[in-house]
Amino acid sequence: MSNDAIDRTIALELASLMCSRLCHDMLSPVGALSNGLELLAEEKDPVMRQRCFELLEQSARTSADKLKFFRLAFGAAGGFGERIPVAEPRALIEALLAGKDRISLSWSLATDSLPKPAVKTLLNFALIAMDALVRGGTLDIAAEIRGGASEIVVRAAGPRIAFDPIVGQALEGRQPASEISSKTAPATMLALMAAGLGGSIQYALTDEALVLGAVLPGA
Repeated sequence: MSNDAIDRTIALELASLMCSRLCHDMLSPVGALSNGLELLAEEKDPVMRQRCFELLEQSARTSADKLKFFRLAFGAAGGFGERIPVAEPRALIEALLAGKDRISLSWSLATDSLPKPAVKTLLNFALIAMDALVRGGTLDIAAEIRGGASEIVVRAAGPRIAFDPIVGQALEGRQPASEISSKTAPATMLALMAAGLGGSIQYALTDEALVLGAVLPGA
């Protein structure tokens, strides 16, 4: 098999795994919508029906927020130009954290806009960091443009950090193609994107914190 054929096979497998990850993350809010509609069809009590409507509204909002997030984090982000206002990813991350009182969020954004690859990196870093804070903690997100390169840093700190080293290997481009899974597909996407730009991704993990960093020249 030629190198081009191998690259196409890997790209197809990666796209399939990204779809699997998206479906997995959307299953809960969409399932809640379905369950809520079933309850509403059977419920006659006005108070309980109102409660069903509230739950449906919450599930619909969660589904919409996640779809908007994944559209920009995983997809082609159609409708945006080459640079995206930082207010866009900031709003998406804050929406995803709505109701998660155990996670406090802080920002340090030294630019008004970022190139698409930098925004995708920031969003995926934030998703990894949020997943790591299983018992809550702090999430710090920083981004700036320096010397024509985008620099992204995301830090998650808390009483327990849940981070699979295999995701770290994928971020650094060290995971064999044959071992890519839906869990590591987003990290693999970031590694390939960074390599294509001549950039790099690093991570550091301790018992108290996970730090993710990227330098993306020309992005």
